[in-house]
Amino acid sequence: MTNAPSDTRSGGTRKSIRLGYQMPSFSHAASAREVFPSVVAQARDAEAAGFDAAFVMDHFYQLPTIGAPEEPMLEAYTTLGALAAATERIQLSTLVTGNTYRNPATLAKTVTTLDVVSGGRAVLGIGAGWYELEHIGYGYEFGTFTDRFARLEEALSIIAPMLRGEHPTVQGRWYHTHEALNEPRVRDDLPIMLGGGGEKKTFALAARYADHLNMICNATELPRKMAALHARCAEIGRDPGTLETSYLAYLIVDEDGDRARKLHAELLEKQSKQDLSGLSTPAMRQGQTDRHFVGDPDDIAEQIQRRVLDHGVDGIIVNMVANGHEPGILDLAGRALGPLVHRS
Repeated sequence: MTNAPSDTRSGGTRKSIRLGYQMPSFSHAASAREVFPSVVAQARDAEAAGFDAAFVMDHFYQLPTIGAPEEPMLEAYTTLGALAAATERIQLSTLVTGNTYRNPATLAKTVTTLDVVSGGRAVLGIGAGWYELEHIGYGYEFGTFTDRFARLEEALSIIAPMLRGEHPTVQGRWYHTHEALNEPRVRDDLPIMLGGGGEKKTFALAARYADHLNMICNATELPRKMAALHARCAEIGRDPGTLETSYLAYLIVDEDGDRARKLHAELLEKQSKQDLSGLSTPAMRQGQTDRHFVGDPDDIAEQIQRRVLDHGVDGIIVNMVANGHEPGILDLAGRALGPLVHRS
């Protein structure tokens, strides 16, 4: 994977993800019946606003930084399959799939099926998994931090070949396959995106297996993260320019910057009442506002350029939990950020 891959369906290069929209919450819907129509509306709005990809989280409980565990949460791949029929151009993915929740061969089949039904718009977002409460509640083995990354590496040794049409036989510590088949496929280069901020384990796996790395960290850490990623690529002889990067940002934008800041204050007040002990790393438990970008369209464009893109990051994926579901907000974000990331 040292060369930029090409899209075998069209003969052109694979689509980039320079601007993505993550849907992390379904609590704004008035009832369970209204949850999915709201998701469809947001995905269509993102598509119309020029976003490259729409993401849902792969969780069973709501995250502690967003709400209470019992708040609504849809199963990711069922949702993405339905969104494939409701959209036309936008790429579809999780941010990110928890490796511990599925057998890797089954996951390869699942995301490949999503690619088939969406006409080649699937991206496999994947990470090691971290939310212990879900593992306890659903009966999945959680294991140690080291165990989860060992499992992820072994899973990728199965998933990556299956996405390319190979038939891997693996007798590993965690997983076993024998000439695993994966048909039908519409292409041999379905993208793999790793998500996380670990400079040693996550970045090394991204350098080895991924087409895209979404960095989840504080914005002030980005210079160090980019240097670490370049080091991991150098260790295996990969040109870092062939590994696309993005940053996950919490965005609150409104034509009225004062309203955006009011929504931000309300979000921080809600977060302060949540139990943050379930977050994956100490760094993520600190400096939460370092990941927040707030204001009117000009404000957020300046912040994203200065705090993220100027450090060499290729793109941005925005989590707009405060008001992304409101009509017109995604169009506002797309018009503000699209010109920054879609430059030729």
